[in-house]
Amino acid sequence: MQRWANSLKRDALILWLAARDPFVPLFAKIVAGLTAAYAFSPIDLIPDFIPVLGLVDDVLIVPAGLWLALKMVPKAVVARLRMEAAGLSERPVSRAGLAMVLIVWALAAVTAWRWLSPS
Repeated sequence: MQRWANSLKRDALILWLAARDPFVPLFAKIVAGLTAAYAFSPIDLIPDFIPVLGLVDDVLIVPAGLWLALKMVPKAVVARLRMEAAGLSERPVSRAGLAMVLIVWALAAVTAWRWLSPS
């Protein structure tokens, strides 16, 4: 299980790199960027403290995004990015990814507030 988790972290780093690579198609960049931002984000769709459901989103969303994005990126580029990711020792910091996650959560909060508040 630990090996699988480490593999997911490495592959998420590959997606983070792919989202910035000029040889990756635009749609693949979008999927790669969103998946990497979600994987590295401290904010989850379903919080981890909720029993079972909190981990289900991590077990389904991240691997599905990894699979889809890696299928769309050319194999030669993936091989190069794997080597580049192996050379990186620190967790990447993406201010744009953080901003995107915060905006999505803020929009979700405003939408929920308007939907739940009495009119």
